[in-house]
Amino acid sequence: MSTYFPKQGEIARKWYVVDANGRTLGRLASQVARILMGKENPKYTPFLDTGDHVIVINAAKVKITGMKSEQKVYQHYTGYPGGLRTEDLRKRFARKPELVIEAAVKRMLPKTKLGRQMVSKLKVYKADNHPHQAQKPEERALA
Repeated sequence: MSTYFPKQGEIARKWYVVDANGRTLGRLASQVARILMGKENPKYTPFLDTGDHVIVINAAKVKITGMKSEQKVYQHYTGYPGGLRTEDLRKRFARKPELVIEAAVKRMLPKTKLGRQMVSKLKVYKADNHPHQAQKPEERALA
C-alpha cells in the first residue's frame, strides 16, 4: 500500500473571510497561517500547497498587546551602503496596518518557495470591504 498524495487538480481551494476586529495580532496570524498552509485540510501534505485563500478585513482594528507597539522594530536593507532602514510598529501600524498583519503571517510560514506561494494567497484590507466578492468567500470564525 502506498501513501496517498493529492494531485494538483484534486486540490480545491476555498476562499475565507476573517474579521480582525478586536483580535490579538499573534493569535490571528498563527491561525491564518494554518489555513494558508492547509493544516486545516484533511489532505494536508507538508511539501505541497494544499491551503486555502484568506481575506483579512478590518486590519486597522487588530489588537496589539504588551510593549510591542513601543519595542518592536521592523528592519530591511536596501542593498546600498548604509541602507539599513528601521521603522517601529506604532509608525508602521499608523501608516499601513495591512503590512503589520502580512509580516506577522509571512514569518509564520516556511521560508522557501512554497512559503512564498502560500503567502500570495493572503489578502489583507484596512476596512471591512474587499474586491473579492466574485470568489464567493465564506465567513470563517477563528477560535
